[in-house]
Amino acid sequence: MSQTKTKTEPRATDTEVIDLLRVRSALGVGELADALGVTATAVRQRLDRLMKAGIVERSPVSQPRGRPSHAYALSEQGRKLGGDNFHDLALVLWREIRGVRDPAVRSGLIGRIGSALAETYRQRVQGTSPAERLESVAGLFRDRDICCSVEIEGGTLPVLTSHCCPYPDLAEQDRGICAAERVMLQELAGTNVRLSDCRLDGGSICRFIAGERPSGDRGVRTCTTDG
Repeated sequence: MSQTKTKTEPRATDTEVIDLLRVRSALGVGELADALGVTATAVRQRLDRLMKAGIVERSPVSQPRGRPSHAYALSEQGRKLGGDNFHDLALVLWREIRGVRDPAVRSGLIGRIGSALAETYRQRVQGTSPAERLESVAGLFRDRDICCSVEIEGGTLPVLTSHCCPYPDLAEQDRGICAAERVMLQELAGTNVRLSDCRLDGGSICRFIAGERPSGDRGVRTCTTDG
């Protein structure tokens, strides 16, 4: 299932409005125009874009007389802008997982991470067969700019092919993230999933095949947690 992705990244000129509202909370058009050194019309154009993107909210301000006035403030979505430092946090947390000495404990952590990732997508994955569910997953991934596709191998087995790694920095440090992704896909597809090709082995793609158990398959590498 493919969903339309909403772009909320503001224009460079709009970030000045966002920064002002972040520091001074709620402001009117005139106050914003004075602070930015631009016309009220220019401010209204920027505010219109930001409100359509859900970044800014408008509320009425009581006036003793004259035209009704409005104040503009960041919405909850707007307040979250600029606070995304998940990349560095993910790298630190993954290093801590790699530092767990007990292989069984480390493997259990990776399995739980894969299950937790599956939960973030589960309600949006549709379909009854593994092929339909993998295609739904691929659609969600493509909405997040992860280039991937689903094909049927041998007429029966659905294969999800990823042309770019969703976690390149993590994967370069440890194959465990590949194992977590396999667990996630397995839970979402509702059947066994194995990793048949991995970019870390020098290839150009990663391929996950659904519907076969990894045991007994010769010539196919199953990604392990320890590389």
